[in-house]
Parts: sequence; structure tokens; C-alpha cells
Amino acid sequence: MAEGRKGLAVLVDPDRIKDSADLDWVSGPGFEAVHTVLLGGSLVTEGSMDVVASWIRERTDAPIVLFPGSPNQLTAEADALLFLSVISGRNPDALIGKHVEAATRVRELGLDAVGCGYMLVDGGKTTTAHYMSGTLPIPGDKPDIAAATALAGHYLGQQCMYLDTGSGAPQPVSAEMIAAVRAAVPCPVIVGGGMTTPDDVMDAWAAGADLAVVGSAIERDPQFLQAFAAQDTPAERRG
Repeated sequence: MAEGRKGLAVLVDPDRIKDSADLDWVSGPGFEAVHTVLLGGSLVTEGSMDVVASWIRERTDAPIVLFPGSPNQLTAEADALLFLSVISGRNPDALIGKHVEAATRVRELGLDAVGCGYMLVDGGKTTTAHYMSGTLPIPGDKPDIAAATALAGHYLGQQCMYLDTGSGAPQPVSAEMIAAVRAAVPCPVIVGGGMTTPDDVMDAWAAGADLAVVGSAIERDPQFLQAFAAQDTPAERRG
């Protein structure tokens, strides 16, 4: 991503994709506004990472970046991998354990692994991400905790920070928390969860997010991207 440029990512959960037609929106109106496709989920039980990634690849040249909830969510069909360490929690498996299991396979697949400090934030309900990680989220009204956690992750060498209230959360990460993390670290800041309108994306950008992630909103409303593209302007994407 160019310096100062804001980006929009879409999150695709393989379990939600039953056949290639479910991804027709990827080549549809408004998709030109998308910077990155994230692929994965907290719990993938049915969807094939390989097949879904290949279907996405047929429809777009946008980078496909894995957003894995476990070591079995890997595929060579992707361009890169967010090597997520749940730094908001104290579960050793989510901090480093699963990463040890996955590391050799990541190298064998030739994936570009990007170290990412993943911070779960309370967005109004317990989400699958909270449950599967076995961790408590950061309280949504505690931007100071989020900022200190991000700074610790930065000092530990994480290449980016990801603030997430989780798929289907009633509330997005607050502007105050995004701004606090943005002020604390020099690395890219990714924000996801609870964003249901184009304005939510714009608000995340304005608060300091470099990449805003939308998933459930597109599943509910296939016209989301078209509405977003109509509202988005180059000026709004400047940092």
C-alpha cells in the first residue's frame, strides 16, 4: 500500500462459499475499491481454502492474504499470510503455540508471512474469534490498554497491528481506540469487525486505520461495495 493511502479489505469465510457463483460479487460493481482479499476464519469446518482461493483468483488481481484461525487454513493459492499472534490475550497457543505447528508448512508453501499483532476488542457480544482463541477481549472503552498492547507488540517485532471486534459484532472498534493505537505505533494498523456501512469504514480511516476490513456486511448486502465505491473519493483515502 502506498504511503498515506487508505485501503479497504474484504474478508471471505470459506464456510460461507458453497460454489463459485457465491463469489460473483468479487468481479461485480464496486469491487474496484477493494485493496486486499482476506481469506479465512476463526472456525473453518467445510469450506476448501484451495478451491475458494482459486475461485477468487479467477475473478480479481487483488492480493489474496490468508487470515487463518488455525494451522490447517493454509494454501499455496494465496499471496501472503497474516501470521496472527493474539497479543491481547494470555493463551500461549494463540500467542506462539499454533505458529510453531504452522511455520514449516508456511515455508514449504512459499507464503510471504507478515507478523501481525492481533488484538481482540469487545464489540458488544462474544464472537467466534473470542471463543476460539480462548481469550478475553480488550474492553471497548479502554484505549489506553489497546495502545500499550500495540506498543508491546511493536517492540516484540510485529509488522502490523490488527484491531478486531470479530465477525458480526454489534459495534466496531471505537475511533478513540483506533486513534490511540495509531499514535502508539509506527506500523500499519488494520481494523475489522462491526463495520456495516460505508460511513463506518470512513470513520475508521479518519481515526487512523490504514486498512479497514469488511466481511459480514457484504454477506448481508451484496450492494455494499457498489454503495461504498459511489461514496469513496481519492481525498478520503489520504492519511
